[in-house]
Amino acid sequence: MERYDVAVVGGGLLGLATADHLLRERPDLRLAVLEKERALALHQSGRNSGVVHSGIYYKPGSLKARLCREGVALLQRFTAEHGIPYEACGKLIVAVEESELGALDELAKRARANGVESIEEAGPERIRELEPHARGIRGLHSPTTAITDFQRVGLALGEEIRTRGGTILLEHGVTSVRSRGASILVGTTRGAIQARFLVSCAGLQSDRVAALSGRRGHQRIVPFRGSYQRLTPEAAGLVRGLLYPVPDPRLPFLGVHFTKRVDGEVWVGPSAVLALAREGSRPWAVNLRDMASTLGFGGFWRMAGRHWRTGLEEVTLDLSSRAFLRACRRYLPDLRAEHLVPGPFGVRAQAVNRDGSLEDDFSLSQGPGAIHLRNAPSPGGTASLAIGRMLAQQALDRLGR
Repeated sequence: MERYDVAVVGGGLLGLATADHLLRERPDLRLAVLEKERALALHQSGRNSGVVHSGIYYKPGSLKARLCREGVALLQRFTAEHGIPYEACGKLIVAVEESELGALDELAKRARANGVESIEEAGPERIRELEPHARGIRGLHSPTTAITDFQRVGLALGEEIRTRGGTILLEHGVTSVRSRGASILVGTTRGAIQARFLVSCAGLQSDRVAALSGRRGHQRIVPFRGSYQRLTPEAAGLVRGLLYPVPDPRLPFLGVHFTKRVDGEVWVGPSAVLALAREGSRPWAVNLRDMASTLGFGGFWRMAGRHWRTGLEEVTLDLSSRAFLRACRRYLPDLRAEHLVPGPFGVRAQAVNRDGSLEDDFSLSQGPGAIHLRNAPSPGGTASLAIGRMLAQQALDRLGR
């Protein structure tokens, strides 16, 4: 049986960032990253929009607000050091109705409280200067919001870990976790390992890995599928940067938006509908265990009861190309049906509490010999290096440095 000082569960951005920081702080550590897939950063880390958020949306004082801002600085340095594209293309959030102005004003207050640089409120003329094809009665412009390739960030972190002497064990899905004296025995699909400490950054499986170690808690991961459309090459010029609506403040989703990518493509979306599988290669993949986990959780039904109208709207956007186009044209009137072609999809892990509330902030729990990151939705990618640093510091404190 292989023995390590620290085992990190999860080969996505957060697990890799944690492992990298642990080895930077303690080069002598025997460390292993356990990843259930055949490669790193295949799920949320490799299936996201690529946006580096500036910190506009998050409640001042929250972990999201603090770690997002810290993460931006760390990510800028990391991408520069590793030759990964990073472009501050800017984001414009536009209100198209008077009823959205209050929420837009609240976003401006949050942005300033969170220290977001160069925030600018824009009237109709300034909106046209920034995004000539967009419409809106007022906007909020964040010129420092950027785009990058998060999958390349994950792969670069993996190389750093290997260079520093860490071990990455692919196709090692965790099947059991139990204490053995002062150690943790971790069973995997390729055999067991032993570690002095465990850090779990298991993403879509975070609640299950926590439950294996006896930390079931009051939250359950409910997976939401987001499907994108792409703008055709001839229509990509309709958008210069990132064009977003004013989001519903009750929900941790940002609405259908236009996202420039580092490869020059423009993605449109995503819709946000209940996923029938936490992981899958097809948008409508079905996993009976995952469905039972969601439908058997009382918190899901309480959430659905509160937000059924929004859920119905999202399903309509997902199923009806006409409804999707109509939603897009509220902000980009020149868009036509032939400008949209099918794009990628991804599944997002959202922790839902037993009372039906959606966990809005990053959350973690600690147990004997372990730390579990239980919820890390957007801006998880932006904040990944800061989250990894935080988890590594907590793990080293528990280990006695």
